[in-house]
Amino acid sequence: MSSDLSSTPALRSGLGRWPASKRKMGIGFMLPITERSAFGDRLRFSNMLEMAQTAEAAGYDTVWLADHFFFRAPIAPEGEEFGQWEAWTAAAALAQGTSKINIGLLVSCIGWRNPGLVAAMTETIDEISGGRFILGVGAGWHQPEYDAFGFPFDHRVSRFEDAISILDQLLRSGSANHDGTYFQAKDAPNRPRGPLGVTGGAPILVGTSGERMLRLTATYADAWNTCWHKSADDALPSLRSLEVACAEVGRDPETIVKTAGGNIARTGYTGFRGNAFEGDDDQIAEHMATFRDLGFRHFVAGIDPTTPASLEAFARVIEKLDT
Repeated sequence: MSSDLSSTPALRSGLGRWPASKRKMGIGFMLPITERSAFGDRLRFSNMLEMAQTAEAAGYDTVWLADHFFFRAPIAPEGEEFGQWEAWTAAAALAQGTSKINIGLLVSCIGWRNPGLVAAMTETIDEISGGRFILGVGAGWHQPEYDAFGFPFDHRVSRFEDAISILDQLLRSGSANHDGTYFQAKDAPNRPRGPLGVTGGAPILVGTSGERMLRLTATYADAWNTCWHKSADDALPSLRSLEVACAEVGRDPETIVKTAGGNIARTGYTGFRGNAFEGDDDQIAEHMATFRDLGFRHFVAGIDPTTPASLEAFARVIEKLDT
């Protein structure tokens, strides 16, 4: 890769490390990855790959994967649970099975993994994908997963602060030193580097609405996500809170890529993705445009149902949004 940073793919957008898009607001979709989902039951990796390849052919910008072990109430009905394929390995396999579409995590709980491991996995998927990986991280929230596997549920933001400080150093400079309460690094290297190493590594997105987490977002992140909103007006308070956090740490909020997620009901709506916007193609395109008008640079569509056919059909909405 050329050492001229202005020519690298991650910097062509004028938005730091965030990948370029032909659109003012890029479009991604949530890929089903759980046993029960908007795809239906019995989801296999072959189905996931087919959906990613369909979206790539249709011109979507990004495929997004959630990172969990399983779900119980309140996500699953009381007394039930359903599991999930592992997001990082799935992302690596999707990177190998596609060639253009970006692949992101929305989001990975870095409290579950040592930040050194997270950096190494990030570099590896960056390498496999040829620079198409977006590292989405958060502090976690679904306590049954913590309880089941013995992860501490307390001090999640403090754990996140330690982890992202180390992760930021490893990705941006290639080494880290940090004497934290929960995570430490001592002359810790991050090598080898993927193709985005020359620009400071893969972009970091933080998904959060918490006051302290927003300050950490303003300190470390390339991008921020808020979801799942039925209207752009619902996202406005979180957007304003991010601006306050940026002011507190002395960062220009325009240097953070704002992304939003919203669920959208389509023909055959399963109800798995709740709080969904309903309408025809024109109405959905107009609905998504309201997020763009607020300054969001990427929209994550929770399309319900999510199948190869529904993704191909949703491309008509994207075309209307593009005009």
